[in-house]
Amino acid sequence: MSNYRNFQGRHYECSSDYSEMQNHLSRCNSIRVESGCWVAYEKPNYAGYQYMLHKGEYPDYQRWAGFNDCIRSCRMVPPYNGNYRMKIFERSDFGGQNLELMEDCPDLHERFHTRDISSVNVMEGYWMLHEHPNYRGRQYFLRPGEYRRHSEWGSSSPTIGSLRRLNGLPRLSPTSCPSENHNK
Repeated sequence: MSNYRNFQGRHYECSSDYSEMQNHLSRCNSIRVESGCWVAYEKPNYAGYQYMLHKGEYPDYQRWAGFNDCIRSCRMVPPYNGNYRMKIFERSDFGGQNLELMEDCPDLHERFHTRDISSVNVMEGYWMLHEHPNYRGRQYFLRPGEYRRHSEWGSSSPTIGSLRRLNGLPRLSPTSCPSENHNK
């Protein structure tokens, strides 16, 4: 990560998760990912806007769809070859209708007639939720665990348009939406 565009100025190298990068860089205008996949966060402690970064060069913050030059924490997406399974709920604290997913879904509303996900239980794998259909808009990285309300994954709203599985490697093309279990 570099202070200035095109990898100029001070730089800082990350090889593992960092919850607070303010002491190393006051701003970040370019990033070079040499291996793996990373999630960069606008704020310390893995908060704020989230940006998925694959191997490659990002000479300015617009290249990673950044809103500004603030990157304050980062997390590596571990390589993962296991199963993927999560349950999404329409209400906080795992209430209301729920759906178990094991595949990517480019349009939640089209497939399941909902856009509001208020809580999630990630049982297996790493997932990325997207604010809009077709993997666009704000991104929310989820590791295995329970998320009792949308604010726990960094969202100010329960609106989710699409979701995908992450394996720590770039995805060449999204898979189709699942026809999984509907529970009431």
